Amino acid sequence: MKISSLKKTGMPKYKQIVASIEDAIVNGALKKGDKLPSLNVVKEKHKLSRDTVLNAFNELKNRGIIHSVVGKGYFVSSEDIHVEKKVFLLFDELNSFKEDIYNSFLKNLGENVHVDIFFHHFNVDVFNRLINDNSGNYSSYVIMPANLKNIKKTIKNLPKEKVYILDQAHTELDEYPVIYQNFEKDVFNGLSTGLEKLKQYKKLVLLFKEEKEPKGILSGFELFSNANNFNYEVISSLENRTPEKGEVYIILDDKNLIRIIKKIKEDNLILSKDVGIISFNDTLLKEVVADGITTISTDFNLMGKRLAEMILTNEQLKIENPSKLILRKSI
Repeated sequence: MKISSLKKTGMPKYKQIVASIEDAIVNGALKKGDKLPSLNVVKEKHKLSRDTVLNAFNELKNRGIIHSVVGKGYFVSSEDIHVEKKVFLLFDELNSFKEDIYNSFLKNLGENVHVDIFFHHFNVDVFNRLINDNSGNYSSYVIMPANLKNIKKTIKNLPKEKVYILDQAHTELDEYPVIYQNFEKDVFNGLSTGLEKLKQYKKLVLLFKEEKEPKGILSGFELFSNANNFNYEVISSLENRTPEKGEVYIILDDKNLIRIIKKIKEDNLILSKDVGIISFNDTLLKEVVADGITTISTDFNLMGKRLAEMILTNEQLKIENPSKLILRKSI
């Protein structure tokens, strides 16, 4: 395949190279897997600077139309030339509320944006590998760092203007735009909203796994408990735990939510009357299970929508996503 002759028009030379490759794909001269002429071949034939050719190839690469193989060159990845942006989306793990973010994000991006989703599962080695392996292949990078530490060096391998941080605002990543939850404030304000309901109980119990959960949740819980003179306890597991009358459990994940409901039933206790439950992150399931579970939750649909808007308009902002207590029958 040859790059079409470049003309003296108002269109930049690198855009003419892009258009030439797109035309070749449309008319069938280039198909998925085909190799492109090298940077040097295009440079010499059309008397261009290497940067001009590289800009053209990088644009196509960022849109997912071509990819590079070290030592071998550039190859066609996709025949869909209508993709305007290609987004790298790195979540910590998949759960129901992450699906809400993802679906809202896709809905608000529009038709000509392609999104690839990855998961690091709180493993810093997996996190580093996924970012390093995909550097340069996308037009935007959305990263949910969770509570992983010492990751700035890895993220710095990506173009700064293409990176967006989601969910947790890390001090070491202050230079990047972010949509985040203020976990300490959200927990403190959420529990404060339900204070009158909580006063009927003797003890607050937070199930908190330090390796996975945002530390702001713990500090917000402790601030509230101390400010309102509650007896409280922080536990890392429900194993060998027997719920007692007068306790309220703050549960951060769905598996343990089901476990505590099961334990309450097995011990012939009555939810809300004997033992209370507050869950974190609202879902449709929590509206109906056990006649409704009270939650402290941010607006995940809004988070996904606002993230899409930031990427489409190249906004470089720091946005705190709103949260609230949703009162139901579990307290």
